[in-house]
Amino acid sequence: MSRAEDPAAGAVAGSVVGPPVEDLVVHSARLVDAAGVHDGAWVAARAGQVVARGTADGWREHAAGAEVLDADGALLTAGFVDLHGHGGGGHAHEDGPEAVLDATAAHREHGTTRSVVSFVADDVDALARRLAGVADLCAEHPHVLGSHLEGPFLALERKGAHSADALVDPTPAAVRQLLDAARGTLRQVTLDPRRPGAAEAARTFVAAGVVVAVGHTEATFEDARDAFDAGARLLTHAFNAMPGLHHRAPGPVAAACADERVVAELILDGEHVHPAVAALLLAAAPGRVALVTDAMAAAAGEEGRYRLGGLDVVVAGGRAVLEGAGTLAGSTLTQDRALRTGVAAGLPLPALVDAATAVPARVLGQQGRLGALVPGAVADLVLLDDDLAVRSVRPSRAPARRTGTP
Repeated sequence: MSRAEDPAAGAVAGSVVGPPVEDLVVHSARLVDAAGVHDGAWVAARAGQVVARGTADGWREHAAGAEVLDADGALLTAGFVDLHGHGGGGHAHEDGPEAVLDATAAHREHGTTRSVVSFVADDVDALARRLAGVADLCAEHPHVLGSHLEGPFLALERKGAHSADALVDPTPAAVRQLLDAARGTLRQVTLDPRRPGAAEAARTFVAAGVVVAVGHTEATFEDARDAFDAGARLLTHAFNAMPGLHHRAPGPVAAACADERVVAELILDGEHVHPAVAALLLAAAPGRVALVTDAMAAAAGEEGRYRLGGLDVVVAGGRAVLEGAGTLAGSTLTQDRALRTGVAAGLPLPALVDAATAVPARVLGQQGRLGALVPGAVADLVLLDDDLAVRSVRPSRAPARRTGTP
């Protein structure tokens, strides 16, 4: 993949990504959202924004002057929104803005039209430089929604694929440096609520409009509940890098499921969480699960040896692990494969599509604007065949908000 595959540049040969949506009518589709599968559906867009939708022949009223696309019974969804990913197509986000554009282009081929750029733990100065780079991208590339700091404020005992040497407490100075560098584009931060200073840091991040996530932690049910009461609204990759469910020690996952304000991330690749446990999570927190890829550079790319932050990773058989340790090091997941994994496990497609579109959009405060095909929403469109392989992606140039960034 290359920067040329950015949606602003239009389609390229052999790509499923078509030119950006301007004035477009898609008809004869099976539109999928949280409410179900709507046969004979159509969506009309003007200037990259949805203006109407319906079923049967109502689309004809909107066809004049627009590109008309016959979906021929394909499944139609809003573009996928990924809250948490580290790279793709052979490119790691840590390698700089060009790598971010190439990685997001690789995921766009698989239906992800809007991406939050995640970074692993590193020196605070280095992270500040990366946040500044993403802030620059956000001004020119609406599909880049901002940044996610998965580190460095994590528990050593639950560091996962983060360098132990980079883990630090969230001091006021560090928090302010990172916020200043991001210039309003830091979307989420993962915090271990047991870290000294975590409560004060969470308050500062929330006041700045950043979504605080509980993760990479030894937190108890009570610790997580207190963090949610203090403003955290997300659980980083549920079940992974945290205590599991236990009948006498329910842990952070149970706390998240019990709190209607909280959304739980889920890596649905069949490796990070068993599909049966994923089904339990979706049942326990309906409408509050966000599918994320947590993808590293090998997603939609070649297997082999990679670096994730400062650590060596080996990718074989679709599985990314730290060399010599066997610890999962992100994933090679794309969002379309997450849908296929879930459906193969018997999970309902509407709930899965909701988890890949509307739920993550809501986490970012973009409900009704991203992750939905309703009037007023950005017209990011994905067509899938019956096997949930991506047939076509039509992104929009429209920003997540009518003015400014999310």
